[in-house]
Amino acid sequence: MKKFFISGVVLFLFLGGCKEKETYHVKEVTFPEGATPEQKIDMAAHVVPTEGQYRWQQLELTAFLHFGINTFTEREWGDGTEDPVWFNPVDLDCEQWVRALQAGGFKMVILTAKHHDGFCLWPTKTTKHSVASSGWKDGKGDVVRELREACDKYGMKFGVYLSPWDRNASCYGDSPAYNRMFMEQLRELLGNYGRVDEVWFDGANAEGPNGKLQIYDWKAFNAVIDSLQPQAVKAIMGNDIRWVGNERGLGRETEWSVTPYAADSYENAQEENERLGLKPTAKDLGSREKVVEANRVFWYPSEVDVSIRPGWFYHAEQDARVKSLAHLVDIYFQSVGYNSVLLLNVPPDKRGLLSESDVTRLKEFGDYISATFADNRLQGGEVERKLKVGEMVEYALKPGEVVNVFMVGEDIRKGQRVEEFVVEGWLDGDWKELARGTTVGYKRLVRFEECSPEKIRFIYKRGRAGMNLSYAGAYRAERLDVQREENTVIRNEKKGWKVLGVDSEIPAHPAVAAIDCNPATYWQSDSSDGLHYLEVDMGKEYKLSGFTYQPVAENDFAGTVYLYRFYVSRDGKKWSLCEGNGEFSNIKNNPISQTIRFKNNYPARYFRFEVVREIEHRPFVTVGEIGVLYAFD
Repeated sequence: MKKFFISGVVLFLFLGGCKEKETYHVKEVTFPEGATPEQKIDMAAHVVPTEGQYRWQQLELTAFLHFGINTFTEREWGDGTEDPVWFNPVDLDCEQWVRALQAGGFKMVILTAKHHDGFCLWPTKTTKHSVASSGWKDGKGDVVRELREACDKYGMKFGVYLSPWDRNASCYGDSPAYNRMFMEQLRELLGNYGRVDEVWFDGANAEGPNGKLQIYDWKAFNAVIDSLQPQAVKAIMGNDIRWVGNERGLGRETEWSVTPYAADSYENAQEENERLGLKPTAKDLGSREKVVEANRVFWYPSEVDVSIRPGWFYHAEQDARVKSLAHLVDIYFQSVGYNSVLLLNVPPDKRGLLSESDVTRLKEFGDYISATFADNRLQGGEVERKLKVGEMVEYALKPGEVVNVFMVGEDIRKGQRVEEFVVEGWLDGDWKELARGTTVGYKRLVRFEECSPEKIRFIYKRGRAGMNLSYAGAYRAERLDVQREENTVIRNEKKGWKVLGVDSEIPAHPAVAAIDCNPATYWQSDSSDGLHYLEVDMGKEYKLSGFTYQPVAENDFAGTVYLYRFYVSRDGKKWSLCEGNGEFSNIKNNPISQTIRFKNNYPARYFRFEVVREIEHRPFVTVGEIGVLYAFD
């Protein structure tokens, strides 16, 4: 007889009224050698979340607070050379943050206790680059503690983001030394501030001052979390919660919480992920084909992160570009409604407050979601049911009700199983299809045209085992016009502009397209290696305070610029390099229009945009639009 070697905890549960015993695998399962495709699919259908993962999924809405030295330097990624004295939020009010987020329906808040610049929002013993060296409260302040106390007062769950990448730490790149320092920072945060429910690591990494690449010890980091905050879920680079793969608020229509994709902390994770063609951005992370190819699968659900503004840190110039209510609602349907948890970033400003425009939008969003899902029009939708593949369940509607949304959920404590479903309504004496979908998981929302059916039925078309239907509902959501504010770009008057020089271009996308005030057209260089550049004559002299760059939303953003140099000239002969950071921070994950402000103003008639590196080291670049910012006396 073959032995089945199973990793993870195994639960034996008896379903009510059923003699057959089902075996559940908590968080992960390794397939036995020689397992058939059918056996693998069945085992995958019986993988279930840990208690912590289940509690996290129930939150549905969590919030990010990107706050730190970048708030005061107008940057997205600092470089670690900032003077801590600049940090001075004189009106800091963490209770205002929590109240505003609760009005939006959010259940947990995650603070960027340290971002890539290395500046710590608590008085750490590990570095002087912290609030203890700042001008705020004479160096005696502690943002982490103030937010912790506000969360306690209002019953909000609390999480921390601690960036592994640290551009200030001199030991970064000396892997053992830096890992020791990082773990000490973890111990401070997790040991001195009460309960922490989520610890968030991103995967940003670069060379340290010694030119060596830092190698993170994820296993050791996770061990610190498990020892101090065992109930906390470990997100993104942790092995509890997975990044959805973009920062635009877009989940997958087919979103499997059970996936062969492995977190870096697992043995041979990189090799297995590469063998299976899996990465966070992959469209398919859990199909039958992927499961059958795999040696193991994990309960590894997705978190959808997005900012309420174009950027992650507060910039006053983006006050008018807060996402519309319609856009946030659309994000909700494509995150929470796609079997994920939404992590919405709302950045405090230089005062230490959430801006009035953000607070207003949060309240509108919370009111909209509450009003939409307050009244379930289905009768009996709260009754749990067990369905075999091909079975259906029929619900009566309250007479005369108008609906355009159907909600359905699986009891994920017994696995995720649905691969295809159909929703039909009884209209004019016949069943008519209203919507169809693929995966369900904890929650699935489908939208359709408004109608008043007498009955609605849910058909379980295809799946991996019997479906444990947890609930169903029909609702009416007010239709809103979706606007995409972050796709706008600061437009400049470019009349009289001319392209003077360019290293290369392809006929379909000439260089002039980069200055035609139309982001739909773009310049693309050819695939020759070497430095790519664009020189422009603006026709007359201006005083420039910065420039703008619009990436191209085609072909997976191929050609997007990461590192650059920007030069100006008054005569087209003598060129000056403008003082700036030389990088479009986070553009790979958040490919929106970029605004760069120089440290000084420069008189110029000509400018030269040089590309040092494309986001994936490709040999060509693309520019949707290049523009400038004018300084006025």
